[in-house]
Amino acid sequence: MIINRRQIAHDKVRRLEQGYSAYAETEEVARLIKRELQKRNIEAIEDQTPIGYWFYPKD
Repeated sequence: MIINRRQIAHDKVRRLEQGYSAYAETEEVARLIKRELQKRNIEAIEDQTPIGYWFYPKD
C-alpha cells in the first residue's frame, strides 16, 4: 500500500479549516501541513512534542 503524504497533509489542513485539531507523526507530514497552511493563508498553532506535531486552529 502506497501512502500519499501530500494527500494526508491536505486532509489534515481540511480538518483544521473545519475547526478540528490535526496530528502529524512525522516531520515530513508536518512540513507539508505548514506549507499548505501558508499557501492557503490559514493561521494555526503548532505544538511539537517528542511523539509528533499537533496543529490547532487559531480561531
